[in-house]
Order: sequence, then C-alpha cells, then structure tokens
Amino acid sequence: MITAQDINKLRQQTGAGMMDCKKALTEAGGDFEKAIDLLRKKGQKISAARADRTTTEGAVFAKTNEASNYGIMIALGCETDFVAKNEHFQQLGEAILAVAFAHQPATIEALLALPLDGLSVEEKITDLIGKIGEKVTLSAYKTLQSDTVVPYIHMGQKLGVLVGLQGAEGPQVIEAGKDIAMQIAAMNPLALDKDGVPAEVTERELNIAQEQARNEGKPEAMLDKIAQGRLSKFFKENTLLNQPFIKDNSANITQYLGSVAPGLTVAAFEHLTLAG
Repeated sequence: MITAQDINKLRQQTGAGMMDCKKALTEAGGDFEKAIDLLRKKGQKISAARADRTTTEGAVFAKTNEASNYGIMIALGCETDFVAKNEHFQQLGEAILAVAFAHQPATIEALLALPLDGLSVEEKITDLIGKIGEKVTLSAYKTLQSDTVVPYIHMGQKLGVLVGLQGAEGPQVIEAGKDIAMQIAAMNPLALDKDGVPAEVTERELNIAQEQARNEGKPEAMLDKIAQGRLSKFFKENTLLNQPFIKDNSANITQYLGSVAPGLTVAAFEHLTLAG
C-alpha cells in the first residue's frame, strides 16, 4: 500500500508533484529507486515532447575565482519567466556553474557530460524538466582569463558580462571593470576595436555609407571619402575602446582606463543576453 508518507518522501527526494510521485510509486510497486527512475523517464519524455519549444526566458549566472583572473558565465534557458525565478531552476544554475568551475571544461558539450550529484549535468537538466514540465536548456557557456576578470549580471539575470582587463591590478581596476561591464551591457559593442570587427561587417557598412551618400546627391568622386568618414563614426559607436564612456562622455573608454591606471586596457570581454 502506498501511503501519504511514502508519496511525501519521494516528493522531498525528487521535487516532483504529489500526483506524479503517487503514480510512480504505484507503478513501481512501492520501490523508491524504481519510482525515481520512472520520474526521470517522465522527464526525458517531457524533454523530447517540448524539443521544439523556444527557451527565450531563463537566467545568466557568472562568477570569478578568488584571484579574480578567471571567470565563467553560463545561460540556463527556459520557456517562462516564472520558471526562471523558480528555486529549483536557480539552484541548478548555481550547481552547474560550480561544476564548470571545478572542472573547467573546454566546451558546452563537455560541461553537459560532467557529473553532478550522481548524474550528468545533462541528466540533471532532464530531471528538472520532469519536475517543472517545461523545456530547460544550457544555452551558453563562456570563460575568460586575464590579469583581472570582473563579472556583471543585469536585468534580472537576463544579461551577463565578463570583462578581462590587463596592464594594472588592484581594487581600482576591479571598480573600473564594473564600469566597463555596465558600458558593455548598455551599449553592446561589436568588438574591442575596429580590428575585431568582422571584415564582412566593415564591408557592408562601407557599402551602405556609399549608397546613402549617393542617394543624398553627393559627387561620385567624394563617395569613398564620405563613406570612410561614416565608417569611422560606426567604429566609434560600436567598438568598446572607442565608445564614449557612459559616465563621462568627454572621454572614450581608452581614455577613461588610462585615467584609472597608466597602461590599463580591456583585453577581452564576453556578453550573454537572453532574448526574453
């Protein structure tokens, strides 16, 4: 006989719903291990059934090591904001982040295969799907190493940034890193500088600028010069080191960092945004 205590015990162990626990225990003949396996299989079925759903909600998780020279950021996606705020969802995100820190896998596929509480990360995600009945995915995994790495989470965990700085160290550099991370979150630069902008993007912007100038009736002989000027403006607006500093538009990011410490610059950054 399946008792209410048995059902509650299984519920406490798995986080699954009361009716799901009762059904699993009944089907398993009261065997808890078999019941847990049945609930996991239910999660796998839910996962397959919802494979075509989009996960535009979720949460970004980020942290750095004690030395502040290495950072990890992940995005755990789901279907609704309600689930993104769920305690189990948040706990799983933090657990995956801890596993990533412990093992530092090279790829997201390697991270999904790592062990977590007796299962793989991928299996733990499937278990959560079984509990909440909604598609959950590990949609992104980023790492960054530099002299100083600063994390930043914004917009209710919908946006995350890792900033790597070099050329100086210390508390003032970490504070500057926070400013730069907020700049990236607000301005979404394409690259550090113009050398980091993909060639096809540069070519497209140049062609657009030429066509705009032509449509404005500018002389054909002047089109290239005008387009180059507009391309320079594009780089200023869309590359981090050349953008005006949002806290002081009289200086760009390069100038701001130089005022914090001579030689300080941004070596790299990572930016994750959930499209909810």
